Amino acid sequence: MKTLVGWHIEMEFQEDGNRTRAAAMVRLGDGSELRAHGYSTRHHSDSPQLRVGEEVAGARALNDLAMQLLTKAHKEVGQPD
Repeated sequence: MKTLVGWHIEMEFQEDGNRTRAAAMVRLGDGSELRAHGYSTRHHSDSPQLRVGEEVAGARALNDLAMQLLTKAHKEVGQPD
């Protein structure tokens, strides 16, 4: 099996009280970059667990990134290079 390309996804998180923000970025082989964001909010009665907020916000950012990749791929299908 031959590997054609590899992607590295960068993730950053910011915590602000009960809110966690995740930012994701991927640089593709064609030189384009896609960026996405995700958020999570902890209910005031939940115990503070930063890891859980990061996982939820990160998953939402990656989901947004996945949708952007699908949209990009759909636009490119059938277009000559």
